[in-house]
Amino acid sequence: MSPRLDASHTHEATSTSPPEHLDPIEQDSDVRHEVDDVLAGLPEIPPYDEVGPVDARALSKTLFARLESLEEGTHEYSYVRNTLVELNLALVKFAASRFRSRSEPMEDIIQVGTIGLIKAIDRFELSRGVEFPTFAMPTIVGEIKRFFRDTSWSVRVPRRLQELRLDLAKAGDELAQKLDRAPTVGELAERLGLSKDEVVEGMAASNAYTASSLDAQPEEDDAEGALADRIGYEDHGLEGIEYVESLKPLIAELPSRDRKILSLRFVAGMTQSEIGDELGISQMHVSRLLSRTLVRLRKGLTVEE
Repeated sequence: MSPRLDASHTHEATSTSPPEHLDPIEQDSDVRHEVDDVLAGLPEIPPYDEVGPVDARALSKTLFARLESLEEGTHEYSYVRNTLVELNLALVKFAASRFRSRSEPMEDIIQVGTIGLIKAIDRFELSRGVEFPTFAMPTIVGEIKRFFRDTSWSVRVPRRLQELRLDLAKAGDELAQKLDRAPTVGELAERLGLSKDEVVEGMAASNAYTASSLDAQPEEDDAEGALADRIGYEDHGLEGIEYVESLKPLIAELPSRDRKILSLRFVAGMTQSEIGDELGISQMHVSRLLSRTLVRLRKGLTVEE
């Protein structure tokens, strides 16, 4: 916990050590006297975990007013700034609770949100007439969202596509409510002012946000096996790929008529009679030529082996 504004009046809070993410001032007597002189007249602050939202808001206003009169970089400035952080940590915890379902540890989310809180404190001005929680919450949430955007993707994609994914998700939800069905690519493109290709690219990039292990087991009510058992198929053509590659040079050495007969028979699927009509020869002649060619190729493969 940060040093108290009026330690002489409230001794019970000084026994708690300050959090690691803050930089409290040294507790030597000279500095304490300087702080007491500069901060004289400020209200006493009870233990931070006992301060309610209304009291924290009122105390923050007083501290912000005093912060504006202090010189940045001094012990006194840091003292008041750190106390403001402690008083408003509840805002960070509230914002972080919205992301509880994410895979990142809650401690990391709170730490990132605290950075957003500090940025909000540094930018806040009482003269704007806005309540500090109203001003700070978008900054805190934005810092947390930026953290997830930059670190939570399973496959790294350009920032442009990361932002496009968010736009597509928002537009998709709005159109789904309006149309009572899932929107088409064309409807999404028209809504966002993009081309269909850009929408398709963004939808494809969304697949990189999360990844599953091929060994991941299905849900309890799913009778299917692991993911690896449910994707892909057995390609029987792979068994003969070596023979196909070995046949290519042998076929290239054949006479043109023999190559054409092979093509008509095994590629076009024509019968020997149809091949004979195509080439102007008898079906018997086609049979002899085909048998001679197959024997030659078979011998060529045997020699290769």
